[in-house]
Amino acid sequence: MSSSQSMIYALHENPEWFGPFGRAFEAEGVDVEEWLLTDGVLDLDSVPPEGVFWSRISASAHTRDHGLSKDYARAVLAWLEAHGRRTVNGRRVLELEMSKVEQLVALRAAGIDTPRTVAAVGRSQILDAALGFTAPFIIKHNQGGKGLGVRKIDSHDELAEYVNGPDFEQSPDGITLVQDYIRAAEPFITRAEIVGGEFIYAVKADTARGGFQLCPADACAIDPITREPIMPHGATIAPVAGQQLFSMRDDFDHTIIEKYLEFGRRAGLEVFGIEFIEAEDGRVLTYDVNTNTNYNAVVEAAAPRSAPRALAHYLGGLRA
Repeated sequence: MSSSQSMIYALHENPEWFGPFGRAFEAEGVDVEEWLLTDGVLDLDSVPPEGVFWSRISASAHTRDHGLSKDYARAVLAWLEAHGRRTVNGRRVLELEMSKVEQLVALRAAGIDTPRTVAAVGRSQILDAALGFTAPFIIKHNQGGKGLGVRKIDSHDELAEYVNGPDFEQSPDGITLVQDYIRAAEPFITRAEIVGGEFIYAVKADTARGGFQLCPADACAIDPITREPIMPHGATIAPVAGQQLFSMRDDFDHTIIEKYLEFGRRAGLEVFGIEFIEAEDGRVLTYDVNTNTNYNAVVEAAAPRSAPRALAHYLGGLRA
């Protein structure tokens, strides 16, 4: 790195997910320094270093005992931006990552179709929020990630039993979404990967085997204790070791991509994955925006262009 170029700083909380990015930065010849935002000290009188600060804090951080990461990142990004530092997926984008309500509202404002959704603030409000839905329908956590809290509900009685029972899982922010269950034309969803205002590729994710838990990172697919494939909630076919849930959608060309690129420009999103489902009635419905996007190794091996390397190249180009 020449002395005239500033450092890239990667703000994150999960080293297990960072390996492919570290290798991509090395391959691109771009120096990167990791800032792990799990806990720490932030001196508000200090001045941040010069550089480009890329945030990839995850809404699922609390599942890795990193419950402080969300607010730690808020503080760090506020500090950086107050000093005029260049952030990629900065403070405003962090709020999108943490709230599916914010995502859906922003998507609708951009003219992108989303499933009908009602937010229940507080456990006691979930049954009332579901009254306007015909079963089956979906409930999910507002602060999600990795498909957390997503359940298909087949009757209002089933919902009442779950909400009032001992197995109920509360969203970290206390907000549960009730959402239309979308019947897919075929059992998969699509995830479009975008870096620096450019569409990189589209990924097909198998919902028959992956259910609602479609995190593309390799670490998500294996139980950390048993080292066996995880049976995701909502899967109809048990996953098998070595069987891939993700594949390339070759030569994917759809008008929805231009809408996503414009959405990214409007929302200040520079690196993100966005998921949609093609319904059996012909609608294309977008339901999730992921701003700490991971890339699947099998897809990367087949892709005409590497997404992590596109990211490293983009960030490297932002240096002063």
